[in-house]
Parts: sequence; C-alpha cells; structure tokens
Amino acid sequence: MTSERQAKEGKNRKDRLGYLLFFLFALTTSCLGQTGTALRGGIDQSDTTEAMTSHGPESITRTIIQDRKGNIWMAAFDGIFRYDGKSFFKITGELTSDRFFSVLEDRKGNLWFGSIGSGVFCYDGQSFRNFNIMNGLVNNDIFCIYEDKAGNIWFGANGGLSRYDGKSFRNFIMKGTSIAEDKTGEILPGTTRTPNEVNAIIQDRAGRYWIATRGFTFIYDGNAFAVFTHQDQPFSNVRSIIEDKRGTIWLGGYDGLWRYDGRAYFPFGNKLAPITKNFVGYVYEDKKGNIWTSSQRATDRRWLLSKYDEMTLLDQHPAVTEINAGQADNKGMIFGMLEVADGSIWFGALDGVHRYDGKTITDFKGK
Repeated sequence: MTSERQAKEGKNRKDRLGYLLFFLFALTTSCLGQTGTALRGGIDQSDTTEAMTSHGPESITRTIIQDRKGNIWMAAFDGIFRYDGKSFFKITGELTSDRFFSVLEDRKGNLWFGSIGSGVFCYDGQSFRNFNIMNGLVNNDIFCIYEDKAGNIWFGANGGLSRYDGKSFRNFIMKGTSIAEDKTGEILPGTTRTPNEVNAIIQDRAGRYWIATRGFTFIYDGNAFAVFTHQDQPFSNVRSIIEDKRGTIWLGGYDGLWRYDGRAYFPFGNKLAPITKNFVGYVYEDKKGNIWTSSQRATDRRWLLSKYDEMTLLDQHPAVTEINAGQADNKGMIFGMLEVADGSIWFGALDGVHRYDGKTITDFKGK
C-alpha cells in the first residue's frame, strides 16, 4: 500500500513538473522568445486590446512606419497608434504612461516600441513584452531602434547602445568622446537628457555602422569605434542618418544637411559636402530616390518639408522644393517621415501626425 501511494505521489510530482516546464516554455517563446531563450531578470508579459479612436495621436509623434500588412504605426508621447487605412486604433493595456519615441517592424513581423523610462516593448500582434535594465538593456530611455543585416536589433539609448541577438544583450557605453563595449554589467541612469543620446543607427552596404548622437557621430567597423570628422573637426549633434539607393550617406542635424559619397572611409576630405546649413531634424528617401528632410528655415525659423530631386542629388546644389508644413513659427518641429503605399508623405509633429498628398496637408485631429 505504501509503495503504491509513493508511486502515485511520484507520478503527481512528475505531472506538476511537466506543467511547470510547459508554462515556462510558453512564457519564454512568444514575440521576443523567437529564440526560446529567457534573459536574466525575467520578462513581463501583458495582454493588450485595441481601442478605436476618432483621431490620431494628439501629442509629439516621433516615428512612423508602415508594416508588411499595410498598417501605419505611430510612436507618440500619448501612446502607440495604428491606422488601417480607415480608422485609428490606440493600443491599450497595462504598459506604461511613459512617452514612446521609436518603432520598428523586424524581419519576423514583431513590432518593437522604444519608450523613455520603461525600456523597449515587443508586440507580436497579441501581447507585449517589456525589456528593460533588469533584462540587460543598457538604459531604459530608448530613442531609436534598428535591425542590422544579420537580424540583430540595436537600441539607441541615453548614454550608449544595446545589441540584441535573440539571446542576450551586448552593451556599448559612451564615455567622453569614445564608445566601448561594456562587459561589467554597468547600468546607465535615465531620465536626464545628456549629449550622449543616440539619435540614429544604420549599417551601410560596406557593413559599417553609423551612430549619431547629440554629441559626436561615430563609425563602428565591428571592432572599434571612430569619431566621424570633417576638416579635423568632429561631426556633432546629428539627428538623422540614412544611406540612399546609390550608397550615398546623408546626415542631418544642427549643422544642416550633408552628403557623403560613401566610396572612401579615411580621409573624408571633399567626399563630404554641405547641402544646406539650416537645422535638419530628419532625412528620408522615397521610392523614387528623392531625399526629403524636415528643416528649420534660417530667416523666419519656420519648419518646412524639403524635397531634393533625385536627378540632381549629385549636383553641388540639388534642386529642392520647399513645402510649408502649416505650423506656427518655431512651434512646428517635424519629426519622422514615411512614404506610404499610395505615395503620400506622413510626418510627425508636435501636435500629432499629418499627411501630405502632393497638394494639401491633412491633420488627424478629431477625425
């Protein structure tokens, strides 16, 4: 009788262990569990719902993307919004009251949202997962997100970078005028704005990474970081970097819009040329190869959309069309831009999101 009871208890223990292992497996294999590997500190998971709204974002909208299904996603200070072509939906759930700065759709279809204060969230279409400093992220203030050619996800943070390979984070910390990999597990403080905010990350066709910060701009070859300079002066306060279809690198920031032909690494010399000296907040290439920028005109401080014609991009002075964004003087800063499938240009502003159809600009306040 005793042996029979012991056998039954042993079976029950095995069943409970099996259920526990199944639960742990399920917990770690959705969305960011694309690798099936849990990170230290655990990952909080939150179910979410979508609530239809009569309007788009009503606050600062930093980043706009269109996913593979055609939905337009907006990361804004008042939350995450989705537009399906007819209606706006606000993504709700017990996430965070912090502001959202960035959004990326990775090659697996997961959506990543960077916040200021709560780290990064990954959305698999049903639920969110949060990565923060407890999971290995270098900082909880995430300004930009980028997926490289190998599928690694890079997070531009306040004071450094985190690279997620699907299993763990590899962190790089900025100190003074240099960036170096951190292997000590150092966690950087957040919420305080510093010159070390990482504004943009790209990988060019040669495999080099360009990292733009409010301080210096760096190039990373996979082994070491070098400060990007022009005439022996560091290139600083760059807000946006892209590589166009020709391989030309475009840098926009405090010193204006600059073009680098990408065919040489050192020295840069005359390979780098200024296009405009007006402050440039964002740079974008449309499907036809035209370069768009958001910039502040020097004469009256008004923010504009500027379109540089693709046929003239290699000229000393490319042909440009300026579009008045309809914002008040020095109050209409323009952030991220996106060309959607119908050819219209969407852009984020201080008061939400706007659409330019080639003739008129439409906002989505209460519509």
